[in-house]
Amino acid sequence: MTSDIQHKRQAWSVLIVSTWAFTVCFMVWMMFGVIGIPIKKMLDLNATQFGLLTATPVLTGSLIRVPLGIWTDRYGGRIVMTILMAITVPAIWMMGYATEFWHFLFIGLFVGLAGGSFSVGTPYVARWFPKQQQGMAMGVYGAGNSGSAVNKIVAPVILVAFGWAAVPQVYAAIMAGTVLLFWLFSHSDPSHLVASNVKFSDQLKALKDPKVLKYCQYYSIVFGGYVALALWMVQYYIGEYGLDIRVAALLAACFSLPGGVLRAIGGVLSDKYGAHSVTWWVMWVSWICLFLLSYPQTDFTITTINGPQTFHIGLNVYTFTALMFVLGVAWAFGKASVFKYIANDYPDNIGTISGIVGLAGGLGGFVLPILFGALVDLTGIRSSAFMLMYGVVWVSLIWMYWTEVRQTEVMGEHAKPFSLQN
Repeated sequence: MTSDIQHKRQAWSVLIVSTWAFTVCFMVWMMFGVIGIPIKKMLDLNATQFGLLTATPVLTGSLIRVPLGIWTDRYGGRIVMTILMAITVPAIWMMGYATEFWHFLFIGLFVGLAGGSFSVGTPYVARWFPKQQQGMAMGVYGAGNSGSAVNKIVAPVILVAFGWAAVPQVYAAIMAGTVLLFWLFSHSDPSHLVASNVKFSDQLKALKDPKVLKYCQYYSIVFGGYVALALWMVQYYIGEYGLDIRVAALLAACFSLPGGVLRAIGGVLSDKYGAHSVTWWVMWVSWICLFLLSYPQTDFTITTINGPQTFHIGLNVYTFTALMFVLGVAWAFGKASVFKYIANDYPDNIGTISGIVGLAGGLGGFVLPILFGALVDLTGIRSSAFMLMYGVVWVSLIWMYWTEVRQTEVMGEHAKPFSLQN
C-alpha cells in the first residue's frame, strides 16, 4: 500500500514538473511569433522571409523528435529532458546579440531543440499512469502548448519595456531555472525503459505502418496548423486590422491559450468516448471554421434600378477572434485524441511512434508559415493562409472517412449498439 501511494505521488510530481518544463520549452520555441515583428522591420523582410524566420526553430524541434522519442524509450525521460533543456540555454541567450538574417536562422536552429521536448515528455508521463488514465496524463502534459499563449503575454511586455533583445535573455534565465527545478522534482523508473535488445532500426520500422502515416496527417493539422498559426497570428492582426503589437498579441492568445490548456480536457474526452469520435468531430469543426476564415475582405458592386450599390463582406476583428478561439479549442482536443490513438495501438512503443507523429506535426509547423508567406507575396491575400489549411483538412476528412468511418457497420448483426464510445 505504501509503495502504491509513493508511486502515485511520484507520478503526479513527474506530470506537474514535466508540464511546467514543456510550457517553458514551448514558450521559447514560439519566441519569434512576437520578437519576429520588430526583427522583420529592422531587417526589412518580406512575408516569405518572415515565414522562414519564424519557422526555422520549428525545423530542428521537429527533426529531433524521432531520436528523442527513441532515446526516451531506452534511457528514460528524466535524463533526456534535463540534457535537452540545458543545451538550449546558451543558444537562447545568444539570440539577443544577433544582427543579421543568417544569425537569426543559425541560432534559431539550436533554440528550436526546445520543441523536441514533446517527444520526451509524452512517453515519460504516460508510462507513470495506468492505460485508462494515459489520455488524461498526455493531455495534461500537452497543455504545455499554452506556452505559446504565455509567450504572447510576456514577450510584448518585455519588448516594449526593454527592447526585443531582452526577451531571449529573460527566457534563457527562465529555462536555466527550469532545468534545476525539473531535475529536483522528477523521478526515474527502470521498468519504463524499452528492453536493451530492441534496436533503433526495429523501432523505426513503424514508419511503414499505414496507421502511423494517417496519424501523422491528422497531427500535421491539429499541431502543425496550431504552431503555424500561433507564429503567424500576431503579424496577421497587425496587418489585417492595424492593431498595436500588445493588443495583437493578446488577441492572438485567444487562439493559443485554449489550443494548449484545453488539451487536457481533450485527453479526458478521448479516454471516455474514444480517439476516433473526438478526432472526427475535430476535423468537421476545423473544416467549418477554416471555410469562414478563408473568405477575404471583399467589396463588390451591384447595378440596381437606383444605380450602382457597393457592398462589403469580411470578418471584423471580433468575429475573426471568436472563430480562432473555436478553432483553438477543436485543435486542443484533436492533439490529445491523436495521441490516444497511439497509446491504444502502440502501448509498448509510445516513445518512437509519438516521435514520428510529432515529427510530422512539427514539420507541418515548419512548412506552413513559409507557405503562408509565399502565398501572401504571390496573391496579396492575407486569408490565403486559411485557404491552404482548409484544403489540408479536406485531405484528413477524406482519409478518415475511407479508413475508419466507411468501414464501420451501422446496420446489421455486427453493428455496434448506439453509443458515443469509439
